[in-house]
Amino acid sequence: MRTPHKHAELIKAWADGAEIEFYDTRFNEHRWKLTGPFPYWQPEVEFRIKPEPKPDLRLFYWVSDHLVQCSSKIHMHNLALTFDGDTGVLKSAEVI
Repeated sequence: MRTPHKHAELIKAWADGAEIEFYDTRFNEHRWKLTGPFPYWQPEVEFRIKPEPKPDLRLFYWVSDHLVQCSSKIHMHNLALTFDGDTGVLKSAEVI
């Protein structure tokens, strides 16, 4: 019996419509990128199913000249901060 291709499961997922990303250490980009419509499936390249994005995190604060309080619920707060769910980077700050 022949040994299955290194990426056999991902090839099957791609054939069923999954979005596939690749990471090739031969290039200095060091990030996952979407494959084109016809991936090459080289053994030295890493592949994965594109992960679902994580939801953003929105936190509410009450800020005054002598007090800062944080909560995940809006109730008597005057500042809302939104962080990217994947990177944790601040996306927006809103005075409410």
